Amino acid sequence: MMKQMYPLYIALDFPDGERALHFLEHNNLEEVPVKVGMELFYKEGPPIVRELRKRGHPVFLDLKVHDIPNTAEGAVRSLSSLDVDVLTVHAQGGKEMMNRAKQAAGETRVLAVTHLTSMTEAMLNAELGVHAAMEEIIPHLALQADESGVDGVVCSVHEVNAIKEKTGEDFLTLTPGIRLEGEPSHDQKRTATPKKAKEHGADVVVVGRAITQAKDPGAVYDYILKELESNEPG
Repeated sequence: MMKQMYPLYIALDFPDGERALHFLEHNNLEEVPVKVGMELFYKEGPPIVRELRKRGHPVFLDLKVHDIPNTAEGAVRSLSSLDVDVLTVHAQGGKEMMNRAKQAAGETRVLAVTHLTSMTEAMLNAELGVHAAMEEIIPHLALQADESGVDGVVCSVHEVNAIKEKTGEDFLTLTPGIRLEGEPSHDQKRTATPKKAKEHGADVVVVGRAITQAKDPGAVYDYILKELESNEPG
């Protein structure tokens, strides 16, 4: 049976495990779903994931695996053994890489990163030499991911509708870059509020600083979760 995914993951973008675990304990965020990214994983390695799982936290492991198919397959096999809900690969690794990663993941879900939410169309054109509009290239990458067999993609809220049109409603969309109304976007360019994410049909959102830097992180977490789970239109 495939692992369950949750509507909201807190991004534990802390420099070390001690601070990440203290944040969760101090704010009474027991067993909430969390995202472990590169900064924390590269500092602490697999033990931080095992400790979070031991404490009952569902884990989204966001390492964006991107390599030749054989290497990516082996990496995903190792990472999925940590009992995480979901992990990421890069869609730009190609269909064979994504397919082999999916086959190696077992019950862990695999999502493909299309383009980072820090990437703008101008950067895509001028720096990467990809002369296509963002609204064209991201749904294209999502379709490639769908055809490779992975479970969904990581994208900005603004691309969800176009991706669903290409792939179907069952193809998962996980959206970072979530900000509360009036909050600065920091280094992310394609951001949206939780309400906007829901309106656009995002399946899962990841929230970092809006929660981790709040005066009352638990209250903000509850507020965002309520927004996402609300049946009220708009």
